[in-house]
Amino acid sequence: MIITFTPNPSLDRTVTLNAPLAPGGVHRIEIDQIQPGGKGINVAFGLQRAGLDTLAIFQAAQGDPLLDLLAEVGLPVRTSPIRGRVRTNITLLDSNATTKINEPGEKLSVVEIAGVEAALLNAVGPGDTVMLSGSLAPGFEVREYAKLVRKIRHVGAWVGVDTSEAPLLALARELREDEAAAPNFLKPNAEELGQLTGRDGRDLEAAAGRGDFAGLREAALDLQKRGVSDVLVTLGGAGAMLATAEGVWFCQAPDAPVISTVGAGDCSTAGYLIGRAQGMAGPERLALAVAYGSAAVSLPGTTTPHPNQVEPFLRLARSQPVA
Repeated sequence: MIITFTPNPSLDRTVTLNAPLAPGGVHRIEIDQIQPGGKGINVAFGLQRAGLDTLAIFQAAQGDPLLDLLAEVGLPVRTSPIRGRVRTNITLLDSNATTKINEPGEKLSVVEIAGVEAALLNAVGPGDTVMLSGSLAPGFEVREYAKLVRKIRHVGAWVGVDTSEAPLLALARELREDEAAAPNFLKPNAEELGQLTGRDGRDLEAAAGRGDFAGLREAALDLQKRGVSDVLVTLGGAGAMLATAEGVWFCQAPDAPVISTVGAGDCSTAGYLIGRAQGMAGPERLALAVAYGSAAVSLPGTTTPHPNQVEPFLRLARSQPVA
């Protein structure tokens, strides 16, 4: 079983404008699309479409529109009740750029937080894979992920984390002090890798753009020394780098028509977890993760690709060792 946890789920509204966005101007909408959202939910969609046994866990009030959308597509979920509504995130697309406007989410009570934590921990058993993804709804402690990682690893499950900003910085502090807080898997981008390891993420990404992966490699290996076995560093349209105990590889992203980048990182995570579940070696897992991300950007909104949509990109994805 692969379980995803989304502590700040959302309704993702994608609006395509008929002209470039101009502050203060009047715009007309060409396409208006609402999809289930939240990083863990996006990952679960990818897993489900690949035919894997998955369960998405999050909090939502009874009758929330998010639950109706998920029921329509048949995604297995387990929810914990709350009083407030799920937040709405808005993505504005025009011919020049993508603009994102994210709500913070409503503040959860102590009881509501305990309820969704229990829903997660009661679902996890030895040998399970657990992916903790996204921002934390207001009310959670900033160190929530480190706390959950300790409990999940104690059960004997394999656990990954994909987050940013304050929760990521809190996890970085915990990693420096206690290896028990280390997840098995982390999926930072270059900037986040810098935050985790005390480096300048912009310098790491700029060097990688020149074909110099030494800084990224060194930073990823630093995380391994702290107990993180698999580090997948996503580099946007350039591709991704993977560091495991077996080696370090880079995979360039195949060319793809960019329609929407929203959720592409979550699709890369799904691709990596699919490869792991299928017993692929590190280079193959990396190539599949990159192919899933490339397929995702060629689709509208936060649409998660089916395996047949990933296959053309996978044929072009080649992982190369990084010395």
